Amino acid sequence: MQGPLKILTGTSNPALANAICEHLQCSLTPAMCETFSDGEIRVEVGDNVRGCDVFVIQPTCAPVNFNLMQLCLLLDALKRASVGRVTAVVPYYGYARQDRKVSPRAPISAKMVADFLEAAGMHRLVTVDLHAGQIQGFFNGPVDNLFAGPVMLDHIRQLGKEFVVVSPDAGGVERARAYAKRMGAGLAIIDKRRDRPNQASAMHVIGDVQGKAALIVDDMVDTAGTMVAAGEVLLKNGATEVMACATHPVLSGPALDRLCNSAFSQIFVTDTIPLGDKQQICSKIKVISVAGLLAKAIRNIHTESSVSVLFNE
Repeated sequence: MQGPLKILTGTSNPALANAICEHLQCSLTPAMCETFSDGEIRVEVGDNVRGCDVFVIQPTCAPVNFNLMQLCLLLDALKRASVGRVTAVVPYYGYARQDRKVSPRAPISAKMVADFLEAAGMHRLVTVDLHAGQIQGFFNGPVDNLFAGPVMLDHIRQLGKEFVVVSPDAGGVERARAYAKRMGAGLAIIDKRRDRPNQASAMHVIGDVQGKAALIVDDMVDTAGTMVAAGEVLLKNGATEVMACATHPVLSGPALDRLCNSAFSQIFVTDTIPLGDKQQICSKIKVISVAGLLAKAIRNIHTESSVSVLFNE
């Protein structure tokens, strides 16, 4: 076992950090996170962490660059304070969609972020539903990529509906199949043609959705264009109701307006990204917390127990 357990957080999602501490029955270690008048970030750990097993909770959501830099500075401060081990708990991993070269002179940004975190002093990463699983290979140390699916399904099963699980594109079939298997439900796929960035046209449905409630499953909802178009196509193909389930509520640009005016009856997301007043603006959004899941992972890592048992719950 490592040294004493300490939990720190930056400013990106303090509510999630507090909820995790409630599950672990511990208190947050104080950390000062301020911004100078010129925009530079100042951080300082407010307690002795020498030899401790420290977990820093900081999703790199919007403002992405600010939160990423704040996380790196916290990691560096801990390293210089002689921490025993530091684990970055990054429920939403920013830049994950830039995981390959898409043009001759483009960076692989997800790899660059991994290098930043390790150079800053991170020993281990805990995240939730990485956009691309191969990002785990960008790190030299352990990466625990947790799945929010079991937590979401606990709530969805309580609706008592006969669902068909739908992937909004071919790339998400593996995720949708995992949901369908756990639910004992059918599987369908949306054939999508993307015209330009952040815009997509859902063309037709592969699979039978006639007379069933359709549950669209994705790892994130960003501008919501793909998801809303998929919902409309499912209704045209005979679905009685459409719902959506996405781990990370990025909700940028026109997303809220699109979801509010969409055919979805409910949209399930998690608290990996704080919603603020967005949930009040769109009453269809239901937030399911992953604090318990992350708390179990932190406890198991700290006690040197198996983390893989969480994948089978």
